[in-house]
Amino acid sequence: MAENNTSKTPSRAAWRGYRDFITFAVLMLLFRSAWADWVRVPTGSMNPTILEGDRVLVDKHVFGFRVPWTLVRLTPGRNPARGEIVVFDSPVDGTSLVKRLIAVPGEIVELDEQGIIINGKRAHYSAGDINRLRGLLADTAAQDPLVLHEAGFGPEHDLLVLPHREARTFGPTQVPDDMYFVMGDNRNNSADSRYFGFVPRRNIVGRATRVAISLNPDNYYAPRRDRILTPLK
Repeated sequence: MAENNTSKTPSRAAWRGYRDFITFAVLMLLFRSAWADWVRVPTGSMNPTILEGDRVLVDKHVFGFRVPWTLVRLTPGRNPARGEIVVFDSPVDGTSLVKRLIAVPGEIVELDEQGIIINGKRAHYSAGDINRLRGLLADTAAQDPLVLHEAGFGPEHDLLVLPHREARTFGPTQVPDDMYFVMGDNRNNSADSRYFGFVPRRNIVGRATRVAISLNPDNYYAPRRDRILTPLK
């Protein structure tokens, strides 16, 4: 009996030594899965609002508290609102994506050469903040981008237009119940609901609130100091 107790002593000592770290790690993973997290944005589909290399903070409980690592919600939360930037699991392959919510259930949405139309009402466009062009990657800047300001539906915001690339338009489409229509702010270079269809409510993970930190791929991933904790709108 003495030998058995002695053999267990090292394992018990190891557990006592690491249990605080293990407990902290598990709690952190639970927190990131169900309450708040950050995601890395590798593409320019949300230019100029979000740049390649941004690490974006995500409020995950605002649309309902979920069982960690699942899409099962324990609380309903509020419904996503038009104009919000949301993080969701792609309805095609489950990849985590970041887009702007354009239309909610029951609304009729369309996009023509002049812009977005929702329920027969056209969005208003004007010249955007040209300073936003400074943060674009060289490949995008070489495409003669324009910044427009979009208003009339939810929060006003800037979007990017690439004159030499055709934007995919579509006719009037009604958003089904429990579904949402999303698009990237880079209207000429975004894989969004125009391609993969509507996003189910249960797939929407949370709301992107601000840039935590940004690393510039065009400059050896050096931090973009002017983007630290920048609010998203």
